[in-house]
Amino acid sequence: MKVRSLLLPGFLVLCSAALWAQTAPKAATLKVDPAHSVVEFSIRHLISRVTGDFTGFSGTITVPDQSKPDLSSVSFSIDAASIDTRIAARDNHLRSADFFDVAKYPKITFTSTKIVSKGNNQYDVTGNFTMHGVTKEITLPVAFNGTAKDPWGHERAGFSIKTSLNRKDYGIVWNQTLDQGGVMLGDDVEISIDIEAIVG
Repeated sequence: MKVRSLLLPGFLVLCSAALWAQTAPKAATLKVDPAHSVVEFSIRHLISRVTGDFTGFSGTITVPDQSKPDLSSVSFSIDAASIDTRIAARDNHLRSADFFDVAKYPKITFTSTKIVSKGNNQYDVTGNFTMHGVTKEITLPVAFNGTAKDPWGHERAGFSIKTSLNRKDYGIVWNQTLDQGGVMLGDDVEISIDIEAIVG
């Protein structure tokens, strides 16, 4: 039986970079650094799990006032066709109308609407997430990992996110019934994100 899997974009959690506002200058714009950021996923397949990531994404964080992180805003976009599970045939299936339908819905986007501190460098970041033509408001748990200067003098901020999404909430419902009962794929996709953002 041909193995197939589904990735739901964890890139959404990149919105967390807005929280850098706590250590930013009075006003700043940050850019997500794809070369040092990872958006990974895991979904159940039969009795195991399949993992993968998106390799094409970008994000901008606007910080108008470091003392008021709730005023910060984030926009993020991911190239749905950049899905990569290390198996070409499976990736092509994920790009098809059975899953992401990248010809019709080439971009997956997130725009933040609210940031709430939970204490201990933990935040809830709420925003509008659009995938596969469906927009829903979601809230993402974000851990702020601090800031540092790289060897070239650029200020960077780090964030980590672990969450899950149900693919069926976005109209991605393909599955295959097994002869012995049950289905090939799970509905919930586990997402793990590590982000570096650079002051531009």
